[in-house]
Amino acid sequence: MAVEVKMPFLGESIQGGVLGKWLKVEGDRVEPGDALGEIETEKITSEIYAEAAGSFVPLVEPGTEIKVGQVIARIEEGPGDRERGPSRAPAPSAAESRHEAEAKPDPVETPVAIEPRKEEAALPPLVPPPVQAPPAAPGAGGRVLPEEEWGGWTPVRKEPPQRREARSPHRQPMSPIRLKIAERLLSAHRETAHLTTFNEVDVSAIQNLREQFGERFEKRHGVRLGYMPFFVRAVVEALRHEPRVGAQIDGTELVYPGRYDIGIAVSTDRGLIVPVLRDADEKSFPEIERAIREFAERARSGKLTLPELEGGLFTITNGGVFGSLLSTPMLNPPQSAILGMHAIQERPVAVRGRVEIRPMMYLALTYDHRVIDGKEAVGFLAQVKAFLENPGIALLDL
Repeated sequence: MAVEVKMPFLGESIQGGVLGKWLKVEGDRVEPGDALGEIETEKITSEIYAEAAGSFVPLVEPGTEIKVGQVIARIEEGPGDRERGPSRAPAPSAAESRHEAEAKPDPVETPVAIEPRKEEAALPPLVPPPVQAPPAAPGAGGRVLPEEEWGGWTPVRKEPPQRREARSPHRQPMSPIRLKIAERLLSAHRETAHLTTFNEVDVSAIQNLREQFGERFEKRHGVRLGYMPFFVRAVVEALRHEPRVGAQIDGTELVYPGRYDIGIAVSTDRGLIVPVLRDADEKSFPEIERAIREFAERARSGKLTLPELEGGLFTITNGGVFGSLLSTPMLNPPQSAILGMHAIQERPVAVRGRVEIRPMMYLALTYDHRVIDGKEAVGFLAQVKAFLENPGIALLDL
């Protein structure tokens, strides 16, 4: 009796996905727990596993959009091809097949040498026509002046203009995953009263701490001291002063989550992914740094799980790693606010009546005006600025 393989339930927020690729080919022998294929969603890439032993029969091609509970393969009774001979290579994904087709060169025709006929070979070689003599340069009595006196004359050949090939636009269909991401972004933009407020911060104090203790920090904890732990701690402190910034709309109520779970945006080939740092207020700087680095590695390799991407209170995104000087980050629903970090740039600033060159960074807070008033948003950003410019005060609980 055949056993159906269905797209598994991956979470309340995921209704479907795209079959990325099969890890087995038709006829392969599979055992319970064997990975059969990969399903891509807008948040994660998840593997499908066999629940029975038998011969694998795929029913859906890679690149197909599928729904939760849809039958996508069967495991039939029988030994499978693996026991009768070496297994074949897994079928390539739709994207891999397309790239191979594009990379395959067109066949090139080899020119055939044409030998002259006998009567043509007997003819004398063609003699080129005589070149017209240069015109006489003006002189006394019409005589020709020496070449060095008038510069000589050389016939100029004008090359015919080259025809340019007509350029046509290149069209590439959006993948189902990209379409889902676009739909979600548009929904967030349409369903929230988003507004952005700005401030700037002098990161001299953070740079001094990193220069003074960075080497000792890395030797003791095994990770480099970056900027992100300071920003995570600054956001936690600011949320304590302005709790409304962490509230979320649920119907006709505002929900205040009881934990400081901070989302950290990570850039991948499939777009931004936001893993959540749980209980950030209870984590030390080394723990925050390790967690963020692990998130980045697993996000880019597609190894994050859905629970790691859900339930965040607030999100931090850093466009500065790409050189962005200023931006307006988009909300990550159902969250009501997101903080945008940017590139550090030395600029002249007024410090106690004098102009000094300081490392400055622009901060941007995008928030849902349905939940957060301007006073609360500005106050939140001011608290973040105060912590980052005086991190020792907050770290020492003064």
